[in-house]
Amino acid sequence: MGNIILNNQQIAHKIERIAFQILEANVNEKEIIVAGIQGGGLLLAQKIIAVLHKISDKNILLCEITMDKKNPIKSEIKTSLKAEQYQNKSVVIVDDVLFSGRTLIYGVHHFLNVPLKQLKTVVLVNRNFKKFPVKADFKGISLSTSMKESVEVIFSTKGDQVQLAD
Repeated sequence: MGNIILNNQQIAHKIERIAFQILEANVNEKEIIVAGIQGGGLLLAQKIIAVLHKISDKNILLCEITMDKKNPIKSEIKTSLKAEQYQNKSVVIVDDVLFSGRTLIYGVHHFLNVPLKQLKTVVLVNRNFKKFPVKADFKGISLSTSMKESVEVIFSTKGDQVQLAD
Protein backbone atom coordinates (compact mmCIF):
# COMPACT_ATOMS: atom_id res chain seq x y z
CA MET A 1 0.00 0.00 0.00
CA GLY A 2 1.33 3.42 -0.93
CA ASN A 3 1.27 6.80 0.73
CA ILE A 4 -2.20 8.31 0.77
CA ILE A 5 -2.18 11.68 -1.00
CA LEU A 6 -5.94 12.36 -0.81
CA ASN A 7 -8.46 10.66 1.44
CA ASN A 8 -12.18 10.22 0.81
CA GLN A 9 -13.17 13.55 2.38
CA GLN A 10 -10.48 15.47 0.50
CA ILE A 11 -11.51 13.89 -2.82
CA ALA A 12 -15.16 14.76 -2.15
CA HIS A 13 -14.12 18.38 -1.50
CA LYS A 14 -12.06 18.51 -4.73
CA ILE A 15 -14.98 17.05 -6.73
CA GLU A 16 -17.37 19.64 -5.31
CA ARG A 17 -14.95 22.45 -6.16
CA ILE A 18 -14.53 21.12 -9.71
CA ALA A 19 -18.33 20.92 -10.11
CA PHE A 20 -18.66 24.60 -9.13
CA GLN A 21 -15.90 25.53 -11.59
CA ILE A 22 -17.71 23.64 -14.36
CA LEU A 23 -20.91 25.55 -13.56
CA GLU A 24 -19.08 28.89 -13.56
CA ALA A 25 -17.59 28.10 -16.99
CA ASN A 26 -21.08 27.18 -18.27
CA VAL A 27 -23.22 29.82 -16.62
CA ASN A 28 -25.21 30.53 -19.81
CA GLU A 29 -25.62 26.91 -20.89
CA LYS A 30 -28.83 24.93 -20.38
CA GLU A 31 -27.09 21.61 -20.98
CA ILE A 32 -23.60 20.29 -20.23
CA ILE A 33 -22.12 17.05 -21.56
CA VAL A 34 -19.75 15.42 -19.06
CA ALA A 35 -17.67 12.85 -20.93
CA GLY A 36 -15.73 10.40 -18.76
CA ILE A 37 -12.89 8.32 -20.15
CA GLN A 38 -13.55 4.66 -19.34
CA GLY A 39 -12.22 3.50 -16.00
CA GLY A 40 -11.34 6.12 -13.41
CA GLY A 41 -12.36 9.00 -15.66
CA LEU A 42 -15.88 7.64 -16.02
CA LEU A 43 -16.20 7.04 -12.28
CA LEU A 44 -14.97 10.57 -11.58
CA ALA A 45 -17.41 11.97 -14.17
CA GLN A 46 -20.29 10.18 -12.43
CA LYS A 47 -19.28 11.69 -9.09
CA ILE A 48 -19.02 15.17 -10.62
CA ILE A 49 -22.46 14.77 -12.21
CA ALA A 50 -23.95 13.75 -8.84
CA VAL A 51 -22.69 17.02 -7.35
CA LEU A 52 -23.84 19.05 -10.37
CA HIS A 53 -27.36 17.65 -9.94
CA LYS A 54 -27.35 18.79 -6.29
CA ILE A 55 -26.16 22.34 -7.01
CA SER A 56 -27.78 23.07 -10.39
CA ASP A 57 -30.94 22.49 -12.36
CA LYS A 58 -29.08 22.35 -15.68
CA ASN A 59 -29.51 19.30 -17.86
CA ILE A 60 -26.32 17.25 -17.38
CA LEU A 61 -25.67 14.33 -19.73
CA LEU A 62 -23.11 11.61 -19.11
CA CYS A 63 -21.08 10.41 -22.08
CA GLU A 64 -18.72 7.45 -21.79
CA ILE A 65 -15.54 7.58 -23.87
CA THR A 66 -14.12 4.15 -24.75
CA MET A 67 -10.62 3.67 -26.15
CA ASP A 68 -7.55 1.48 -25.89
CA LYS A 69 -5.58 3.59 -23.42
CA LYS A 70 -2.34 1.72 -24.14
CA ASN A 71 -2.58 2.43 -27.87
CA PRO A 72 -5.20 5.11 -28.56
CA ILE A 73 -3.78 5.99 -31.99
CA LYS A 74 -4.67 2.55 -33.36
CA SER A 75 -7.94 2.12 -31.51
CA GLU A 76 -11.35 3.38 -32.45
CA ILE A 77 -12.57 5.92 -29.95
CA LYS A 78 -16.25 5.50 -29.21
CA THR A 79 -18.72 7.54 -27.21
CA SER A 80 -21.98 6.46 -25.65
CA LEU A 81 -23.68 9.53 -27.15
CA LYS A 82 -24.08 10.17 -30.85
CA ALA A 83 -22.28 13.20 -32.27
CA GLU A 84 -25.62 14.98 -32.84
CA GLN A 85 -26.25 14.81 -29.08
CA TYR A 86 -23.17 16.88 -28.22
CA GLN A 87 -22.93 19.00 -31.36
CA ASN A 88 -22.95 22.74 -30.55
CA LYS A 89 -22.97 21.95 -26.83
CA SER A 90 -20.53 22.49 -23.99
CA VAL A 91 -18.45 19.34 -23.38
CA VAL A 92 -16.27 18.56 -20.37
CA ILE A 93 -13.87 15.62 -20.77
CA VAL A 94 -12.94 13.89 -17.50
CA ASP A 95 -10.05 11.57 -16.62
CA ASP A 96 -8.68 10.56 -13.25
CA VAL A 97 -4.92 11.16 -13.77
CA LEU A 98 -3.09 13.33 -16.30
CA PHE A 99 0.37 11.84 -16.77
CA SER A 100 1.71 12.04 -20.33
CA GLY A 101 -1.48 13.55 -21.75
CA ARG A 102 -1.89 10.85 -24.39
CA THR A 103 -5.29 9.56 -23.28
CA LEU A 104 -6.71 13.04 -22.76
CA ILE A 105 -5.46 14.42 -26.08
CA TYR A 106 -6.97 11.54 -28.04
CA GLY A 107 -10.23 12.05 -26.17
CA VAL A 108 -10.12 15.76 -27.02
CA HIS A 109 -9.27 15.00 -30.65
CA HIS A 110 -12.36 12.81 -31.02
CA PHE A 111 -14.64 15.69 -29.99
CA LEU A 112 -12.92 18.14 -32.34
CA ASN A 113 -14.55 16.38 -35.30
CA VAL A 114 -17.88 17.96 -34.29
CA PRO A 115 -18.61 21.68 -33.81
CA LEU A 116 -18.87 22.46 -30.08
CA LYS A 117 -19.69 25.58 -28.08
CA GLN A 118 -16.73 24.86 -25.82
CA LEU A 119 -14.51 22.01 -24.68
CA LYS A 120 -12.97 21.82 -21.21
CA THR A 121 -10.91 19.13 -19.48
CA VAL A 122 -10.93 17.84 -15.90
CA VAL A 123 -8.51 15.61 -14.00
CA LEU A 124 -8.40 14.72 -10.35
CA VAL A 125 -4.58 14.43 -10.36
CA ASN A 126 -2.22 16.33 -12.65
CA ARG A 127 1.26 14.75 -12.58
CA ASN A 128 3.00 17.41 -14.69
CA PHE A 129 4.80 15.01 -17.06
CA LYS A 130 3.00 15.98 -20.24
CA LYS A 131 4.40 14.74 -23.56
CA PHE A 132 1.40 16.07 -25.47
CA PRO A 133 0.12 19.67 -25.65
CA VAL A 134 -2.95 19.22 -23.50
CA LYS A 135 -3.82 20.77 -20.17
CA ALA A 136 -6.42 20.27 -17.52
CA ASP A 137 -8.75 23.25 -17.27
CA PHE A 138 -9.93 22.03 -13.87
CA LYS A 139 -7.87 19.81 -11.56
CA GLY A 140 -8.13 18.52 -8.04
CA ILE A 141 -4.42 18.46 -7.25
CA SER A 142 -1.08 18.89 -9.03
CA LEU A 143 1.68 16.53 -7.95
CA SER A 144 5.38 16.69 -8.64
CA THR A 145 6.40 13.05 -8.71
CA SER A 146 9.27 11.06 -10.13
CA MET A 147 8.79 8.99 -13.28
CA LYS A 148 9.26 5.83 -11.18
CA GLU A 149 6.40 6.63 -8.84
CA SER A 150 2.86 5.71 -9.75
CA VAL A 151 -0.32 7.47 -8.73
CA GLU A 152 -3.40 5.37 -8.24
CA VAL A 153 -6.92 6.73 -7.88
CA ILE A 154 -9.12 4.25 -6.06
CA PHE A 155 -12.89 4.68 -6.16
CA SER A 156 -14.41 2.20 -3.72
CA THR A 157 -17.54 1.71 -1.64
CA LYS A 158 -15.17 1.64 1.37
CA GLY A 159 -13.94 5.13 0.51
CA ASP A 160 -12.08 6.85 -2.28
CA GLN A 161 -8.39 7.66 -2.14
CA VAL A 162 -5.41 8.74 -4.17
CA GLN A 163 -2.19 7.00 -3.29
CA LEU A 164 1.42 7.27 -4.37
CA ALA A 165 3.50 4.14 -4.82
CA ASP A 166 7.13 3.57 -5.77
